[in-house]
Amino acid sequence: MEVLIFQKEAFEEMAAKFSRFSDRVNELLAKQGGKSLNRWMDNQEVCQHLNISLRTLQTLRDNGTLAYSQINHKVFYRPEDVLRIVKPVEDRRSGKGS
Repeated sequence: MEVLIFQKEAFEEMAAKFSRFSDRVNELLAKQGGKSLNRWMDNQEVCQHLNISLRTLQTLRDNGTLAYSQINHKVFYRPEDVLRIVKPVEDRRSGKGS
């Protein structure tokens, strides 16, 4: 086990920075107000919800129809973005789309 020795001033400075960080996080959460943080959906959930293949989902991302975020090579979608494209996907499936 490794033991680290800090000078008192360095420790107090680090503790103050952590406190400011914690305060900022709480401030951002307060700005969020009554809104809950949405749960993000992954590829599998979106494909099941829209009843589409992974390749079709890729096309929706590529042509800008569906917004997404990528973290460490994993793709996530906001539920509201998925709900927004339900009708266009259904229209395309039934031949009504462009």
